[in-house]
Amino acid sequence: MTMLDAQTESLREEASHEPDPVHTGEVTSETQVIAIYGKGGSGKSFALSNLSYMMAQQGKRVLLIGCDPKSDTTSLLFGGKSCPTIIETSSKKKLAGEEVTIEDVCFQRDGVFAMELGGPEVGRGCGGRGIIHGFELLEKLGFHEWGFDYVLLDFLGDVVCGGFGLPIARDMCQKVIVVGSNDMQSLYVANNVCHAVEYFRKMGGNVGVAGMIVNKDDGTGEAHAFADEVGIPVLTAIPADEDIRRKSANYQIIGKPGGEWASLFETLAVNVADAPPLQPSPLDQDGLLGLFSPDETGGNYELVPATQADMRGGVFEEKPSLEVVYDEI
Repeated sequence: MTMLDAQTESLREEASHEPDPVHTGEVTSETQVIAIYGKGGSGKSFALSNLSYMMAQQGKRVLLIGCDPKSDTTSLLFGGKSCPTIIETSSKKKLAGEEVTIEDVCFQRDGVFAMELGGPEVGRGCGGRGIIHGFELLEKLGFHEWGFDYVLLDFLGDVVCGGFGLPIARDMCQKVIVVGSNDMQSLYVANNVCHAVEYFRKMGGNVGVAGMIVNKDDGTGEAHAFADEVGIPVLTAIPADEDIRRKSANYQIIGKPGGEWASLFETLAVNVADAPPLQPSPLDQDGLLGLFSPDETGGNYELVPATQADMRGGVFEEKPSLEVVYDEI
């Protein structure tokens, strides 16, 4: 067997595994588990790093878990430094015949505890399966016995495979928050997350959407209009400000008490804690397009059906059917 064949067999074997059952027992501490979803690049990691930092300064015990294969959720919190991921550490420890410990994967800064689940390299495994494996390992490390006030999960909303929908599908969190801006793509993702919540509630799930964080708000209003349409509150609007952009790019925390942007994240911390989970009313594609001017989206285009002649680049003559038609008896 060649190396390529062996790798193919390995990937097939991995994909054939059903996930282990997720813990469904009673949570031993009063912990709010909140899953935050958004399009890649929408500013989830920026918002969560500053939110978790502010919560910790307000005396809350906070655990931030990055569930994005890019493993960049905690980079702002740790000044641009990458921390070892659970997936990477687990692989190395397994080869060495050792067990993973909490000291290997969880790190802290000024009262915020944080870790990254990580994911496989491109073409070497399933990102969703990596998420599932990461949570299985967290359970072995005592996840359901830890004493935190808030556990914030940073999930990529673009990806729809099973592992990324785990908190919604398995009732692992009490509520979901979506992050978006005044652009079609981020609102499309936010709307898809609302669709997922609606679907699993119909299946007996209990997770709801607590609200939306509007990031890079330029004042055009599409994100606020979206929140109104689906029936969720805007928890805060972070302005499209050059000072924020520059400090974020330089891995600086701006959600510090007494700072210029402190009140923004103080309000967000209160709203995230108090907002109840709601049942959203997601939009259809036309409703989503209707939030924007047709000139901006191309929404005034009418679909033109293709014909068989078009597909052949010329004339199409329909041939007699060979279907046998039986007379009625």
